[in-house]
Amino acid sequence: MNEALELQLSEVVHQGDSERLADYLGSLEPHAMARQVCELSDDDQTAMLTALEPAAAVEVLDDIPEVERTEAVSHLSPEAAAAILHELPSDEQADVVGALTDDEAGAILAAMEPAEAEQLAQLASYPTDTAGGLMATEVVAFRSTAKVSRVLERLREDAYRLRHLDVQYAYVTESPRKLVGVLRLRDLLLSEDDHTLVELMRSNPVAVNEDASLFELRELFDDHAFLGVPVVDRESNLLGVVSRAAVDAATQEQAASDYRRSLGLVEEEIRTMPTLRRSRLRLSWLSINIVLNIVAASVIACYQDTLSQVIALAIFLPIISDMSGCSGNQSVAVSMRELALGLIEPFELKRVWIKEALIGLLNGMALGGLLGGVAWVFSGNPWLGFVVGVALAFNTLIAVILGGSLPLMLKRRGVDPALASGPILTTVTDMFGFFLVLSIATLLLPKLVTH
Repeated sequence: MNEALELQLSEVVHQGDSERLADYLGSLEPHAMARQVCELSDDDQTAMLTALEPAAAVEVLDDIPEVERTEAVSHLSPEAAAAILHELPSDEQADVVGALTDDEAGAILAAMEPAEAEQLAQLASYPTDTAGGLMATEVVAFRSTAKVSRVLERLREDAYRLRHLDVQYAYVTESPRKLVGVLRLRDLLLSEDDHTLVELMRSNPVAVNEDASLFELRELFDDHAFLGVPVVDRESNLLGVVSRAAVDAATQEQAASDYRRSLGLVEEEIRTMPTLRRSRLRLSWLSINIVLNIVAASVIACYQDTLSQVIALAIFLPIISDMSGCSGNQSVAVSMRELALGLIEPFELKRVWIKEALIGLLNGMALGGLLGGVAWVFSGNPWLGFVVGVALAFNTLIAVILGGSLPLMLKRRGVDPALASGPILTTVTDMFGFFLVLSIATLLLPKLVTH
């Protein structure tokens, strides 16, 4: 049944009947439409989006993953892409343009109206995790000298545009766009026609600077029950509004991105992407990992004689490596979370070392004692238990301190801690774990080798 539906969508696209295409897509559930659209070839996607009315094309793009949406827009002609972008809110326009290459974005901007293109280029230039990158420029703003009657008239004239906005407040400005107050629409509707906005507005409204971070925005919305807050520049000129929904979505995306990167997925990936591209994205991370693992494994090569005489060590090497890695990854997760929440700064290494060293000592002794006891029982040799237990205890201490510190050190150097912390931590804990076990075993070899 599913294959038939996919074939039918492809057939409808090839027929070039835009009305039938729109009707067919409208009959599908969002997830079913997303799957079928993603299964189309690049040429069929381009033909489909070109055949649809821009507003209908926007509905299709809204339901497919961001990586697929960017790819689809990049294959459109600049004119078709510009027509579709025109139907999107300004913040979503900026998201799409910001994900394109400079050449692709430049061609689309050149096909747009100059004023719209200039505004969009400015929005796309903001970092995506700032107020400027998250704001929408569609705002309801009036001059402080305007009278209630004129404002209500303007609202009625713009009723069609305002239906698409979550309007709760109007913002009051002075020349040219300086934000001076905020006005509840309820107060506006219940006021006399001859009152001016300066008489009704609330002065000194809560606002955020255009470069406010995502963390600052989250804190603001946690402290206030606002649906949105105005965004201003350094001269307090009104630029736009950032909504609670946009901040929540950005927070969720940041968490998802960090999780993907911690697993080695450097970009968002879906299985309808070209196989070679998916392979290249994964190999860029895996190829580095294999080099690091070879470095770690080289430690074992230096102690082949010890390992050949005490075969039981081979059983506990991967356990020590894995347990230390798990302990280190817990510390990485705590540091990543604190960095995201702004609870710690990249230069606070000493504080992290002290805090994590205490955890590492306690957990290292507990885990080392447990595994050492298992090794003793397994082999009947208390010295093997001593080697394994001491090695795990010290390697846990190293892993926890390193895991807590790595995200901070990488952040200071401008390296993505979510992507790099895991491979570095794994390599170092493997190297130290192997070294500790095998070097201690070499020193105590006469007590470990039974004849």
